[in-house]
Amino acid sequence: MAKVTFKPGNMLYPLPAVMVSCQRPGEKPNIITIAWAATVCTNPPMLTVSIRPERYSYDIIKETGEFVVNLTTKELAYATDYCGVKSGRDVDKFKEAKLTEQKSNVVAAPGIAESPVNIECKVVEVKELGSHAMFLAEVVSVQVDDRYMDESGKFHLNDTGLMAYSHGTYKELGADIGTFGYSVKKK
Repeated sequence: MAKVTFKPGNMLYPLPAVMVSCQRPGEKPNIITIAWAATVCTNPPMLTVSIRPERYSYDIIKETGEFVVNLTTKELAYATDYCGVKSGRDVDKFKEAKLTEQKSNVVAAPGIAESPVNIECKVVEVKELGSHAMFLAEVVSVQVDDRYMDESGKFHLNDTGLMAYSHGTYKELGADIGTFGYSVKKK
């Protein structure tokens, strides 16, 4: 097998395709689809999202200092794409994508009721990087769909039908190929 040198670029795929909801006081909420989202710390729980400054949600999040990361599923694929290609300057994305606002526990921005997981975040730092700004945020509350909770209180995230984004394509996550630590378990 030979390798070909390719132009420098972001080839770290697949990525989560998330819908981030935000809202200025007194205005309609907005949703932006982001594939550049990542977990960065366990304690305190923190994540990042990277957004281009020209995007409508950029100023909203920078001004309010909060947002909600809504995980996406196969059923939300159309809405996820729509919210990534339409601007909240022009349309009400909750209305047009037929999504339901869900009251958050801590932040003012609503979550998306149809999402199996809503991660409420407060911005800790904004780092301007070039084409994008990285919003480092602390997770202040999480809401999960009770349909995926079992009687012992365990949440079955992998049963929700999560999707990912890979090089221009939305992908449904597939079959299990192992579990954490399986390579070193005694047989």
